[in-house]
Amino acid sequence: MEPKLQRRVQRYGWDKAAGYYDAHWREQLESVQRRLIELASLGEGERVIDVACGTGLVSFRAASLVGSKGRVLGTDLSEGMLQLAEKIALEQELSNITFERMDAEDLHIADGSFDVALCSLGLMYVPDTGKAVKEMHRVLRPGGRAIISVWGRRDRCGWAEIFPIVDNRVKSEVCPLFFRMGTGDTLRVTFEEAGFVNVATEHFDILLHFASDEDACGAAFAGGPTALAYSRFPEHVKNQVHAEYLASIEGFREGEGYAIPGEFVIAIGQKPI
Repeated sequence: MEPKLQRRVQRYGWDKAAGYYDAHWREQLESVQRRLIELASLGEGERVIDVACGTGLVSFRAASLVGSKGRVLGTDLSEGMLQLAEKIALEQELSNITFERMDAEDLHIADGSFDVALCSLGLMYVPDTGKAVKEMHRVLRPGGRAIISVWGRRDRCGWAEIFPIVDNRVKSEVCPLFFRMGTGDTLRVTFEEAGFVNVATEHFDILLHFASDEDACGAAFAGGPTALAYSRFPEHVKNQVHAEYLASIEGFREGEGYAIPGEFVIAIGQKPI
């Protein structure tokens, strides 16, 4: 897909998904977000940028750790996601966190502005992942650190049939290289090519627990990366894709719900001093 079009698909797709995302993914992603924050080792007063922040699930964790003397900037392409994040920040009266719409490949930020750069499960959606990681490197001070998580290999993510199921109806090409970043040494190499040193990666498996058919489909379609294409399907097509997706995850059924395997990969690197 042409990069400009892919960015539009991501922007408006996540606008569609924004209202469903937290309900279907907050608990599911808690373990990877917790681990990412642990690896970041955030300290009082640090300046943090959370790239592709979505509704701020990681941003708010970071804000609580850097305290009133620190600051957190969350960036995302989706206005819908950012509006929800801003609403939460206002309700919680948080003064050390702000949100701005920015392209991960073109951060409108001065060099060396941050101590830490975070990106939780957003890099897979960027047309030029290498450029995005280089931008994170650029905005870090010397000695600053970046921590990025991505989904792992396709054959270790039990929900992966969602993409061909949707693409059989409309060539959404929402993420033609979705699983590439979590395959082999791709994430580590991307860090090193961007200029990071002392790069380390870790892989870990989880189970995504969904309580019902409705919950599983809500996460996969309305609240996920195929939300834009899905929103345009007539009702009978939505019923068809629901049935196909549920058939693809039937082997992971637990009672009335599902325990679907998933793999995450996290990388951490340091900008040379």
